[in-house]
Amino acid sequence: MNDLSRTSPRWLRLGVGAAAASLVLATGACGGTSSSGGVPSAQPPTAGMKPATSIGAGEGALNLIAWEGYTDPSWVDPFQQATGCKVNAKFGGSSDEMVTLMANGGGGQWDMVSASGDADLRLIYGGDVKPMNPALIPDWQDFQQQFKAPSFNTINGIHYGISLQWGPNVLLYNVHDFTTAPNSWGVLYDSANSGKVTVPDNAIQIADAALYLMKHKPDLKITDPYELTQPQFDAAVNLLKQQRPLVKKYWALASDEISLFQNGDVVVGAAWPYQTNTLKAANAPVADTIPSEGATGWADTWMLATKAPHPNCAYMWSKWVSTPKVQAQQAISFGETPVNSKACTEMDAQSAGSCAQYHANAPASYFSTIKFWKTPIATCDDGSQSCIPYAKWQAAWTTITA
Repeated sequence: MNDLSRTSPRWLRLGVGAAAASLVLATGACGGTSSSGGVPSAQPPTAGMKPATSIGAGEGALNLIAWEGYTDPSWVDPFQQATGCKVNAKFGGSSDEMVTLMANGGGGQWDMVSASGDADLRLIYGGDVKPMNPALIPDWQDFQQQFKAPSFNTINGIHYGISLQWGPNVLLYNVHDFTTAPNSWGVLYDSANSGKVTVPDNAIQIADAALYLMKHKPDLKITDPYELTQPQFDAAVNLLKQQRPLVKKYWALASDEISLFQNGDVVVGAAWPYQTNTLKAANAPVADTIPSEGATGWADTWMLATKAPHPNCAYMWSKWVSTPKVQAQQAISFGETPVNSKACTEMDAQSAGSCAQYHANAPASYFSTIKFWKTPIATCDDGSQSCIPYAKWQAAWTTITA
């Protein structure tokens, strides 16, 4: 496996973000419906492209834009041996970076991207990904119902990707500094932790601030951390500006945060379970928790670039990572939850109790407790046009982190 680059550019694809922000559709997670009860009148640019009806011979290579940890040798090496498709992976530091890299349909270089919910609509309506045929993915039929055709990757019955894994964003802390698990995200805004905090370098972090304010500033009447009116948005942005002096570093890659904790530079931060697992495996004194305010979360999709140079290898990859065994491997390795309902048995076989630990057997009601990433748009839940679109989130984030 070749990691083409670990750098994390900070430029943003504001044009596509603004385009996505003008959509009527409010993307939810896990099969949620449109807030306004409808879909955009205009079809995505690639809606008319017919997906493949069969998988041909592999082209010998597969170029992926992926989250760090999504191309582990334990499942990449067997894939390469079985298919002859050599995997070349570039780790994306943020959804914004992934959208930028996928510009112009992947530019004829990239085949697939492991997009999260805050990027999907931008990629779809930017014309950068094209329809896929789930019938070519045998294990798709065993996906949990919420992930077969979720609104974040399926529009008007057209699938623009194959769901992969999902998980919560967690509060990571050093157990020596916090002998009792913190029960609120408030520790990230507490001056007592000045210079010892780290959070993701991602505009969607504004939603985490809004989630905190939902409970602690009820007069703001925030009901959805991704649908914010101007006063609600201003309150979240101001909270993050107050947090700025406390932040040691905004992390772009998971490895950045891991190094910060290993070196003792920080003692608390917003993280993914992947960082927790990696640090614990290295005997670092850390633990994580989901605080009383709840958590935001992600649901990821492998999406096919419009100009993918290796489409057959891309479909082979989608088949491979959808199988119960690989779904279980990735879930346990990264600390997330598979979408294949048959992965539960595999998870427990690989690591006893991991199925329940990562909620792989959770009922549908569990999903409502996690505020999954979605693209902020101008249309509020009540149909008004008073919510703040994502382009303004990006602009605000630049001022917050400056």
